[in-house]
Amino acid sequence: MRTCLLVLLAPFLLALGSTSPAAEGLAGSKPNIVLVITDDQGYPPLGRHGHPWLQTPNLDQLHDQSLRFTRFLVSPTCAPTRAAMMTGRHPMRNGVTHTILERERMTLDAIILPQVLKSAGYTTGIFGKWHLGDEEPYQPHKRGFDESFIHGAGGIGQAYDCSCADAPNNKYFDPVVRHNGSFVKTEGFCTDVFFTAALGWIRQASRNDRPFFAYISTNAPHGPFIAPPANTERFTKLGFGPQQAGFYGMIENIDENMGRLLGKLGEWKLLDNTLVIFMSDNGMTGGGSGQAVIGRAADGTEMRFYNARMKGLKGSADEGGVRVPFFVRWDGRVEAGREVDRIAAHIDLLPTLAELAGAETPEGQVEGRSLLPLIEDPRVDWLDRYLFTHVGRWPTGADPDEYQWKNFAVRNQRFRLVGETALFDMEADPGQTNNVIAQHAEEAARMRRAYDAWWQATRPLMVNEAAPLSPVRPFHELYRAQLNSTGIPRWQPPDL
Repeated sequence: MRTCLLVLLAPFLLALGSTSPAAEGLAGSKPNIVLVITDDQGYPPLGRHGHPWLQTPNLDQLHDQSLRFTRFLVSPTCAPTRAAMMTGRHPMRNGVTHTILERERMTLDAIILPQVLKSAGYTTGIFGKWHLGDEEPYQPHKRGFDESFIHGAGGIGQAYDCSCADAPNNKYFDPVVRHNGSFVKTEGFCTDVFFTAALGWIRQASRNDRPFFAYISTNAPHGPFIAPPANTERFTKLGFGPQQAGFYGMIENIDENMGRLLGKLGEWKLLDNTLVIFMSDNGMTGGGSGQAVIGRAADGTEMRFYNARMKGLKGSADEGGVRVPFFVRWDGRVEAGREVDRIAAHIDLLPTLAELAGAETPEGQVEGRSLLPLIEDPRVDWLDRYLFTHVGRWPTGADPDEYQWKNFAVRNQRFRLVGETALFDMEADPGQTNNVIAQHAEEAARMRRAYDAWWQATRPLMVNEAAPLSPVRPFHELYRAQLNSTGIPRWQPPDL
């Protein structure tokens, strides 16, 4: 059984196409892997995606040097996408139905990506955002990551009335970071710190005989929208308010760090044996803005909200809520400049990297597909499938079945069903302007039946629904205990 945003049942597979051949050229090649995922950036805020005022020269260059999946789909919010990436199956089947309230905790029964790669000889590191459980058994240093350099919760400084909370009173500048289970005090802007830590680890790991997997997961450009003054100044001068300047400034800071990362990989002669992936975790946040005018160019031209002509933002089951960039670069092995127009998704990441590493996938767990056939040849025959989205986030204690038919979508290559009554032809109408359900009622009915079967199979796996809210915040408790015993040491950045 296969799926994206979840399981595709066998009858639908037979109805929708033929199987794809196994990838041979890249399978088992064991490159180093660097996976960069940004938070709330989504698809539009890149120069190459037509953004009218952002300057992203390094990401634009990576775009040009990569194979690009133009319809890569994730979940509408962050923890669900990360759970899908880590397991190869729909987040709700990992118990992840929210981003807080104990419903962001990824089930401990899953075998996750770093564990899979370690079975093939990889050393593994995470730098930045985890957001799949702040209680100790759920932490990344307990789940297969050899190196763990993270903040807590879903963002730096966040704290909720549950276990989901970062170190107390944490800030974007000079943040406290949990490094392999102990807190350290860093210096500098958070995104710069995470990339610096990752680069130091990569340099050391590259000197060993084992391949490495570096997972760089920025909290930027998630709110609050704070960026270094050097990155906000241009937007302030253009007339943007502080939130918009912070949002766009964070993205340009990410771009600078991507340039730094790729520059160092080149300097250390690692680009020939390293696969680099760049993506985001959900659709773009509003960045503190709405559809109104949010600034003016120097010539007085009004600057409005830009969403690459898509409907929906973060938190939406529409295309704009789930479409993200997905760039794949491996110099000399993956042909640059090509585009893959087949739908692909977060659940495909684990099987893709496992096949690349020559690792076995967890039996009965993985619902995604390896994308290596498409990476090798974007024109290869490719089985169509249904991909299922649900926004989740129903109130704690509510019966999830009461929300089955709310805030959901079903996608195949041509159509997106949004709710029970709206069907869009995404090939003819990518902006979702024309509801064609009357003309394609049979297709909509098939999608609804497939979604109902998916929900019924998924419902028993929503294991966090009855979890009581934690009376303590683990990061707060651990931070205070360390502060009162050994103190919080200052982190020494690596010499790059």
